Amino acid sequence: MERYKNIGHDSGLAAYEVGDDFIKVEFDDRSLYLYTYGSAGRPNIEEMKKVAVSGRGLNCFINKNVRKDYASKLR
Repeated sequence: MERYKNIGHDSGLAAYEVGDDFIKVEFDDRSLYLYTYGSAGRPNIEEMKKVAVSGRGLNCFINKNVRKDYASKLR
């Protein structure tokens, strides 16, 4: 997992992992969610990947676009 840069210092996200067709997102409370092309759609996953690498706006994107569209809660 890559540490989320959290440039705005207010995201609540700790880390992420990017795969070909998925992204895993770990929150500060250690909960871990898997979002996939199948669960959230390819355009959303690709945007989440870009936002994650930039270190700003991922939590906002999740809340506005894919909040409940995760494939599974891993932890």
